[in-house]
Amino acid sequence: MSDIADDAYDEVEQEQATDEGMPEPEGPTGILVLKRGGAETEEVFLFSPPAVIGRFDPTVGPIDVDLGSIPEGAYVSRKHARIEIRDGEWFLSDLGSSNGTFKLGEQDFESIEGEAPLADGDEIALGNARFVFRTVSPSADEPATD
Repeated sequence: MSDIADDAYDEVEQEQATDEGMPEPEGPTGILVLKRGGAETEEVFLFSPPAVIGRFDPTVGPIDVDLGSIPEGAYVSRKHARIEIRDGEWFLSDLGSSNGTFKLGEQDFESIEGEAPLADGDEIALGNARFVFRTVSPSADEPATD
């Protein structure tokens, strides 16, 4: 995991520890690290699965990961994609987005029709917003590594 993602997870853990009544995550947690110009940025989005990723719109209702705050969010649908975990494996699915959901294959990004398996370190794109997907186990001192 990158230092940026490590720092982001540590910061969230510290915030949760100081919030009265805030339960610790019981299961695995995911992190999306925004990439720009081929490099990871300091913009990270922490979530617990299952998580709907998109842009908040009061007519559509709440989402778990709101990308409306980043410039690339203009190309992300209101309910763009879902990341979930089943039987210990992560999956990414498109929710009928306008600009597509993609996962980096061996040579290029491949469009996701339905769902695709997701592993720690995979690169994904939601429209033109690019991310590195990371997993974190709350019971471990260090982020999960595969």
